[in-house]
Amino acid sequence: MDWETVIGLEVHAQLKTRSKIFSGAPTAYGAPPNTQANVVDAALPGTLPVLNREAVRMAARFGLAVGATVHKRSVFARKNYFYPDLPKGYQISQYEHPIVEHGRLTIVTDQGEKVIGITRAHLEEDAGKSLHEEGEGVTGIDLNRAGTPLLEIVSEPDMRSAAEAVAYLKVLHTLVRYLDICDGNMQEGSFRCDANVSVRPRGATRLGTRAELKNINSFRFVERAIEYEVRRQIALISGGGTVRQETRLYDSVRDETRSMRGKEEANDYRYFPDPDLPALVISAAFLDEVRAEMPELPEAKRRRFGEEYGLSTYDAGVLTASRELARYYEDTVQAAGVDPKLAANWVTGELAARLNEAGLEINAARVSPVALAGLLRRIADGTVSGKAAKDVFEAMWAGAGDADTVIAAKGLRQVSDDGAIEEIVRQVMAANPKQRSQYQAGEEKVFTFFVGQVMKASRGKANPAKVNDILKRLLRD
Repeated sequence: MDWETVIGLEVHAQLKTRSKIFSGAPTAYGAPPNTQANVVDAALPGTLPVLNREAVRMAARFGLAVGATVHKRSVFARKNYFYPDLPKGYQISQYEHPIVEHGRLTIVTDQGEKVIGITRAHLEEDAGKSLHEEGEGVTGIDLNRAGTPLLEIVSEPDMRSAAEAVAYLKVLHTLVRYLDICDGNMQEGSFRCDANVSVRPRGATRLGTRAELKNINSFRFVERAIEYEVRRQIALISGGGTVRQETRLYDSVRDETRSMRGKEEANDYRYFPDPDLPALVISAAFLDEVRAEMPELPEAKRRRFGEEYGLSTYDAGVLTASRELARYYEDTVQAAGVDPKLAANWVTGELAARLNEAGLEINAARVSPVALAGLLRRIADGTVSGKAAKDVFEAMWAGAGDADTVIAAKGLRQVSDDGAIEEIVRQVMAANPKQRSQYQAGEEKVFTFFVGQVMKASRGKANPAKVNDILKRLLRD
């Protein structure tokens, strides 16, 4: 049987507020357990939540970015379930009346562009964390994360492969960082994904029974988890079994999913409006403020890079993968005043390789945009060859100074004087009359021999383009 995969993603993006969504406790990552939880987070009797205005602003910013409806009235609800790390016995979330509904994101697949619907995005608080390292049979509770503001972004079940799911996740990851509402750090849990996966016979319109793959924190693991789950469900149905609606955990070591618990329906959570929080009402003026503060979004920036700098779709996509990388590139181009394609090649080539090798983000690059621009100007004006420029960049990365300082210290200035190069060419031809005769007899391949000899005689400093031109003229005389 030919099967079709159906995937929907629920992404929890931790908002970059300094304090929690309903209390003044800080949200910094990595603090000792229970040092960032106050009486509201611990749900002590008599405490009341107060909504963080900045979290609302960030949710509205996201809604505008995905072309969604940002509701002027939304409602917080209590989602009831009982875990040790949930002090109140319920989570404050939004259910029937979320702040954002009906948006879309465009992804690029092998088949071209595809629009993925966004059902909703709603504000909610995070739970605490259970710690199992305290000893055998002992569980510790850390409430530092309790009350941390989350934006849960729920897609339509529009994805049909693990590759499409990862493409959507990457576009969403880039967007929330562009909007500066989430740092996107998957290792620290500030951007995590639940994948709802089902299969059905191709051509069927009814959805199959879904399994939810919980809290996956890397793009690679999302792809592997979905691919495994699809194989599991197809094998199960083909063998006469039925898929159970459940929550499953992905084990990256064994590369498999395994059952955690039966998946609850919405009515199991007994949602009802939170009596401690009034309806959230957003004014038109507030939305206008948010709209006025919107940055240039990734898709618009990618289009502009192609039009303004003459870059390919691929190069523009790479350079706009993050706001920081795009800013570095533009700062380099503006400071250098050289061909934008040359700058693109160096940023995506030598610079990217060095960052990857050192495990650094672009903001920690050891060569600034102004310093790289200085090197690019020397390549463009012929002061240094492309090959020698890599040696210059390596020295700059190591802290040896700017391009001019390194070029002078290492004696890497390129010889571009026509007269000097012509003299070297004549000496090489005089020393190799046999090869010159072969070239004049039509053996074109001998030309590369002469190029090598001239570069060797000039100790690699002769301008290669000028060497080629002068050789072609003199070898035929």
